[in-house]
Amino acid sequence: MDSKTTVTGYAVKAPKGQLEPFTYELPEIGKEQVDIRVAYCGLCYSDVNMINNDWGTTHYPLVPGHEMVGEVIRTGSEAKGVKVGDKVGMGWFSASCMHCPQCMSGQHHFCADAEQTIVGRHGGFADIVRGHWSWAIPLPAGIDLAKAGPLLCGGITVFNPIIAAGVKPTDKVGVIGIGGLGHLAIRFLRHWGCEVTAFSSNKSKHDEIREMGATRVIDSTNADDLQAVKGQLNFILSTVNVPLDWERYLNCLALKGELHTVGVVLEPMSIPAFSLINGEKKVAGSPSASPAVIKTMLDFCVRHQIYPTVEEFPMERVNEAIKHLTEGKARYRVVLKN
Repeated sequence: MDSKTTVTGYAVKAPKGQLEPFTYELPEIGKEQVDIRVAYCGLCYSDVNMINNDWGTTHYPLVPGHEMVGEVIRTGSEAKGVKVGDKVGMGWFSASCMHCPQCMSGQHHFCADAEQTIVGRHGGFADIVRGHWSWAIPLPAGIDLAKAGPLLCGGITVFNPIIAAGVKPTDKVGVIGIGGLGHLAIRFLRHWGCEVTAFSSNKSKHDEIREMGATRVIDSTNADDLQAVKGQLNFILSTVNVPLDWERYLNCLALKGELHTVGVVLEPMSIPAFSLINGEKKVAGSPSASPAVIKTMLDFCVRHQIYPTVEEFPMERVNEAIKHLTEGKARYRVVLKN
């Protein structure tokens, strides 16, 4: 009997190219692997970065997609925690070694041998994706599958800093950049109990941002407006991928406050040392999170009905969806449906 699995998806074959229908074969499933039939897959800007090889890590042809939700259709003989028929999600990581100090301490996303879903392998713009059972995260009952995909990357990217930085419900916090990541950060922090200040350069979105849960919206292009929260915020989360006048935001931090970036700003961040020393402030960053924290986030989402605002495209219109995203028209996350 042929033990190979045929996968049908959409692949890009050169930097900045269009995605084309693409078929490939997976070998016999490994003992600890699972196959997931993809129902929905979010389109994240990191997929665009990989399509364009912006980070120099792309291998072509590439099937992008790393925000999948769907159903387990096949398991290896030693897969644990999930079974055929379970609804699961998979994000940026698809495997880790399960024996290094990072994995053994519950920080699998720092595993040096972690397998990234769309680096050197194919992702979720397809009908099937494969990964290690530990990264096939069981979805809580009642979750909205059509909106859950972006939580597996965009969501956990802004949820993990709340955990890592020890943000308290009594804190006053800020969010820079209210797009695909920032709008989720506002919803998380509002339900966390915080007073949330949003920094946005787009005045046309200010009313909408308040409806998301922001207590206050500040025009980030106006230095005088930023002065209104000088020394007040315990935590600021930056979601943008462009250089900013970071000192202005450090001035908004309270004593011992933290500026935390999850946006991939490729240029060095210019930060005067005295902006940190006077007030014991700090600058930090973080990637995704472990399977345990992802599961915690998903439970939190279902409890409070926290979802991204999504626009849905059929999988076969993936190029149209990418164009929509790169032209800045997405409000706020794009999801592809099989």
